[in-house]
Amino acid sequence: MKKNNTYCEPFCIKEGYNFEIHYVSYTEQDPYSCFMHFHEVHELIVFEEIEGSFFYHQGKSELQDNDLVFTPALETHDFECSDRPKSWYIVQFLPSFLEEHGLAQAEAFFKYGMHLRLSEAHKDNIRQVVSWLHESYQADPFSDKSQSLLKLLLAWIAEVATPVKQPHTDSVARPMNDVRLEPILNLFRRNKSVDLSLNEAAELCHLSPSYFSRLFKSVFRYNYSEYSIRHRLYSAARLLCQSDYSVTDVSYELNFSSPSHFIALFKKQFGVTPKKYKKSFVERGSENQALAAEELP
Repeated sequence: MKKNNTYCEPFCIKEGYNFEIHYVSYTEQDPYSCFMHFHEVHELIVFEEIEGSFFYHQGKSELQDNDLVFTPALETHDFECSDRPKSWYIVQFLPSFLEEHGLAQAEAFFKYGMHLRLSEAHKDNIRQVVSWLHESYQADPFSDKSQSLLKLLLAWIAEVATPVKQPHTDSVARPMNDVRLEPILNLFRRNKSVDLSLNEAAELCHLSPSYFSRLFKSVFRYNYSEYSIRHRLYSAARLLCQSDYSVTDVSYELNFSSPSHFIALFKKQFGVTPKKYKKSFVERGSENQALAAEELP
């Protein structure tokens, strides 16, 4: 099956879906971009090849081939990857999925962000199940087979995966930095575009502009202005892929100063124009549907 790039971004899954799964692959020459962000859904990443770092509520953790990462809804996280080839499956699912499907053990396990590792005895099994899930999703994400495979994957990981950093089930005290920034973070969580100036954002958090600026960059590794732009660009990428919005529609929906300014910023971030990004996504979807149809008995 053809390997496709999928960008990690703040988004919720398609309306009416209870999960999505995508396969991501980068060669040594392919640029990779990520930033401190969050999702409105639970996220599980099953790495094949990886070298780099995962940043989450327990700090920084070094990634190895075949590792797994789980991030609960609305928890900020980030990745830094080396230039070597890398690939992974990204599974995003509604938090309600676990309870609705009676996965009590998995629900108790998947409460906090975790960097997970598998024993050699289980690596091939998990890779096989996630591959089947991806294949089934391409054919029909709502089928009993797709739903059952997701249940199997989550239940199996909850039973056999080991957190790299213990304890993973203890209540995690939120850092004071995050608490102070909570008002502005809630705006980013609820909106595709946040148009407050630095002074307005600082006032919202009851901080001085200079202290807010230093604090924000220490937490997110980007200054407030850079983060706001990236948040809008990743929101734009999702709108282009999951709506009928034109490039012009997206630029105005997300309050860019003009379509031409939006196009320039988008190309700088993703390496392609919004039009080409949307076209490639549509073409990949058609290819995946064709491949899935060919694989059906």
